[in-house]
Amino acid sequence: MKTILAASLIALSAGMAFAEGVMHRVAIHVDENDPKVMNMALNNAANVAAYYESVGDEVTIELVAYGPGLNMFISGKSPVEQRISTMSLEMENLSFAACGNTHRKMSEKAGKEIPLIDEANMVPSGVVRLIQLQEEGFAYVRP
Repeated sequence: MKTILAASLIALSAGMAFAEGVMHRVAIHVDENDPKVMNMALNNAANVAAYYESVGDEVTIELVAYGPGLNMFISGKSPVEQRISTMSLEMENLSFAACGNTHRKMSEKAGKEIPLIDEANMVPSGVVRLIQLQEEGFAYVRP
């Protein structure tokens, strides 16, 4: 009887170990040129990452900016440029997607190519990227 109980406890413990280490995926959306919204989005990313790390899970986070929110990624203009730089060095699980449509329109309006921060990866469309991420099972967050 003790052997069966011990085996059951070992099996239960092994099952619990497998329950840990779940992979989560989160898409965070910024479409406002508002430093408060930008900082809230970055706070969301940091808090989500810290929470899942504390429970032994993993998380991949992609922050997608388009429309006025693209100002978050404009080099020399972003109110959160330094914070993004720091976070990208500290968090390998965080990436940044910049809307190509918005960037093209901003550049045309300015009459020159608008420089983006190095951390931002250009995608053809921010909206389409959000759709793709959700279709891939990413949870959607809009601060």
